[in-house]
Amino acid sequence: MLYNDPKTFREDMLRGYVAAYPDYVVEVPGGVARATEAPEGKVAVINGGGSGHYPAFCGIVGDGLMDATVVGNVFTSPSAEDVLGVARSVDRGTGVLVVGGNYAGDRMNFDMARDRLRAEGVDCRTLYVTDDVASASPGEVGKRRGNVGTFMVFKAAGAAAAAGMSLDEVCRLAGKANDRTRTMSVGFRGCTLPGEAAPLFHVPEGRMEIGQGIHGEPGVGEGDLAPAAEVARLLVDRVLAEAPAGDAKRIAVILDGLGSTKYEELFVVWGTVRDLLETRGYTLVDPQVGEFVTSLDMEGVALAVEYLDGELEKLWRAPCDTPSFRRGASRMSAGTRASYDRACDSDDTYERGSEASRAAAEYIVSALGRMRDAIADAEERLARIDGVAGDGDHGRGMARGTAFAYEAASDALEKGAAAGSVLRAAGRAWAAKAGGTSGVLWGSALEAAGEVMGDRAGSYDAKVAADAVRAACERMASLGGARRGDKTMLDCLIPFGEALEGRAAAGDSLADAWAAAAEVAQGAAEATASLVPRVGRARPAAERSLGTPDAGAISMALCIRAVLPG
Repeated sequence: MLYNDPKTFREDMLRGYVAAYPDYVVEVPGGVARATEAPEGKVAVINGGGSGHYPAFCGIVGDGLMDATVVGNVFTSPSAEDVLGVARSVDRGTGVLVVGGNYAGDRMNFDMARDRLRAEGVDCRTLYVTDDVASASPGEVGKRRGNVGTFMVFKAAGAAAAAGMSLDEVCRLAGKANDRTRTMSVGFRGCTLPGEAAPLFHVPEGRMEIGQGIHGEPGVGEGDLAPAAEVARLLVDRVLAEAPAGDAKRIAVILDGLGSTKYEELFVVWGTVRDLLETRGYTLVDPQVGEFVTSLDMEGVALAVEYLDGELEKLWRAPCDTPSFRRGASRMSAGTRASYDRACDSDDTYERGSEASRAAAEYIVSALGRMRDAIADAEERLARIDGVAGDGDHGRGMARGTAFAYEAASDALEKGAAAGSVLRAAGRAWAAKAGGTSGVLWGSALEAAGEVMGDRAGSYDAKVAADAVRAACERMASLGGARRGDKTMLDCLIPFGEALEGRAAAGDSLADAWAAAAEVAQGAAEATASLVPRVGRARPAAERSLGTPDAGAISMALCIRAVLPG
């Protein structure tokens, strides 16, 4: 795979993308926006997600589709700060709809940004696509993840907004499109992250993954590699098994190659797919074969259908003009060039804290440096663990998060920040620049701990540390919705916090209490190997994770141990 530096793949990609399509897109804080002014009074529709899915997400910015896209790191949800930057750039006072896949990191970051925008007076809504039929049962549709059908929901939302509809109507129609879209996929080879030598998951010779996700998550099952006609039948049977009530037998269809399955192969599959759909009485409305939502170099195929009614068919057929998808008359080049405020940096100043707090701040910065180094050394291992049932990006995300947190904390310390402010600065940077589920959880946890630590305490002992850890734990649980036993980083942090509180109550020094509790954390992290994930991206392939510890718990234990020098 071609890249300059794996850590700057997103930035390098965006620079080249904007340079390739200057008539369509410009870069704004957090992503890209349309290069021409939107019509007066138009609702702003933006989507967002990790890099690695082109043409989704940033490839469909333009007239009749997205007004802007929030772009995260590879397979990593954008941060709340990125969402805010993009939304503020395109808001014209008539409301903003943010559409993303139904993933924990996207939901947390997008909802946080939505709530902050609402507090600023912006009418912002969020919608999460749940088209992947393999990721949960029909009775648990709310747990399904977004897949190739996200493209159809994006098209409906963008067309509704381009038609001048109100925010309420845009949301209603986008929701209807989501409710009537189904996707099923199979995979023949896993995808490879920039800088990695091997795919995120291995498909045995003569086998195929069934129902894998678009972030490199392995499938929910495995079967013998089958001829194209049998693959087509599997896909068609699955998406038609959940036809909605009032099925008018008219469907929009996408057959997607996911990244490495070539067009000639897709055409072989499509011949059978078309025959099967038509034999079952369906009229295919403007079907599409090609690449719409990919997963880097994943080899596989996905079938998405949208069950149309009069409203949805009109939106599916509506004209649009974007770098990767065009329908009808081109209009982008005729528009007035848009002007965006690209300022995104702030110059923080800090009040002088107590001597004890400034000394604690110096220690915190050095501890964050040790955390950064420990995670960098373990990045490859964390990626392997995460790739067993997840998307394999945890190591890269933690490496970015700890590095950004250390840089921000060091900068804050140089500007005179004390302990609480240093932790809050580290947390904000981790959440804003690393993105993803772990980014927002770790960032919020550090901010919560910083609020407890404060800048004016006369001393910092084991009890203060235990209180800060408890606050961090409660913030993580509240934000992520996970509980003990769900196989997450909380299965490490909760026992650690309990042990730290016990040692503090017994009168141990902070160093002794932390060291003893860190041993508990390590044991608890390793013990997650016996658990089955009940939340997050690993949930659909839960059984595969048995025998493997949770990557988030392992990285948590590494960070806890790194706090103590030596």
